[in-house]
Amino acid sequence: MNLKISGHHLELTPSLREYVITKLDRVLRHFDQVIDGNVVLSVDNHREKDKRQKAEINLHLKGKDIFIESCDADMYAAIDLMVDRLDRQVLKHKDKIQGRAHEAVKYRGELQEVQMPAQ
Repeated sequence: MNLKISGHHLELTPSLREYVITKLDRVLRHFDQVIDGNVVLSVDNHREKDKRQKAEINLHLKGKDIFIESCDADMYAAIDLMVDRLDRQVLKHKDKIQGRAHEAVKYRGELQEVQMPAQ
């Protein structure tokens, strides 16, 4: 997986970079068909004071693009919230492509012929 991590109005420290990478490993454990991802960590001065730290990710999967953003007062909490939401979305996509919901229709059996009365 190609992962690009950048900061906007924020100096990206090695500890922040390592924290994002270790958190995203959890997502890759569930679903390994991730092509690439783009993480942007930013600080917005014009937002509410308690939700200035923002973390967003754009993840390109096989067959779908997922965009998640989260805001919090602490950057690490915003990253945690973003990864939790991303994990739920990736698991939902994985269940959808496995197609368990459509197995009952697929293996329903032969359709019985219905004879119409002659008129």
